[in-house]
Amino acid sequence: MTATLAIDVSELTKSFGTRKVVDKFSIQVPRGQVWGFLGPNGSGKTTTIRMLCGLLLPDSGTGTCLGYDIKSQASEIKRNVGYMTQKFSFYEDLSIRENLDFVARIYEMADRKRVVDQAIERLGLVERQQQLAGTLSGGWKQRLALAACILHRPQLLLLDEPTAGVDPQARREFWDEIHQLAAQGLTVLVSTHYMDEAERCDRIVYLAYGTVLARGTVAEVIEGSTLSTWIVTGSDVRTLAGELHGCEGIDQVSVFGVTLHVSGRDAEKLERAIAPFRARTEFTWEKSSPSLEDVFIHLMAPFRARLTG
Repeated sequence: MTATLAIDVSELTKSFGTRKVVDKFSIQVPRGQVWGFLGPNGSGKTTTIRMLCGLLLPDSGTGTCLGYDIKSQASEIKRNVGYMTQKFSFYEDLSIRENLDFVARIYEMADRKRVVDQAIERLGLVERQQQLAGTLSGGWKQRLALAACILHRPQLLLLDEPTAGVDPQARREFWDEIHQLAAQGLTVLVSTHYMDEAERCDRIVYLAYGTVLARGTVAEVIEGSTLSTWIVTGSDVRTLAGELHGCEGIDQVSVFGVTLHVSGRDAEKLERAIAPFRARTEFTWEKSSPSLEDVFIHLMAPFRARLTG
């Protein structure tokens, strides 16, 4: 079974001082799939990624990455993984080509020029290859980072919030490239805050303060939430939102432009709560499946209550 899994880890735990950052994390990722890591800041996503690629040793737990033991074979994992960090980590006073040539030297790659040429061509960097990295926009820095990640032909890509601060067009082009790589057999694990990016993944894992709250396909995670949602449209949904907040049976009220998402954990209590408001003719109510964002706000509710209580 291990041969079919890119990542196979069980009960990974990591603490820094008295703070437990990752708590008994388990995951099995098949080769050639794209998985998404979601969760608030401080949820343990980056720490987990670093344990998977051999940069951090777990305090406890076991597992393999690409068939290599995460504790005893970290050097082998590093040579077969492409890791894109949150912060741009290349030399800003070197050009795109010089940065990629440097990475190729680190991996002791034969025929460096050909390998660098191929990466520059693939990521559309030909016209900018002599431009200094420090002068690039966020989207072009992202392309350089991805080119460097795939230079040594890794089997697994670990991408830590790679599209933060990047415009929508660059994000779409980035994800198109990711799925092309996955179609060629590369496995991808990507952390993100964007719900539309999560929906591009084969499966998602939602972390909160070191604990896995949900996992599965987007449809499975939404269905498993047991959340009921109504979509309200009308001319003044903001005023209605204020009236609905705090009503018993209503757990979430979110404004999306001229529409309102009204959600509750108990469908019957929710319907009783909204019944008086549905009689008003200036609004249209339609029952709907919750969005992924609705589900994640719902999943975080107990943690918010714990932090503010």
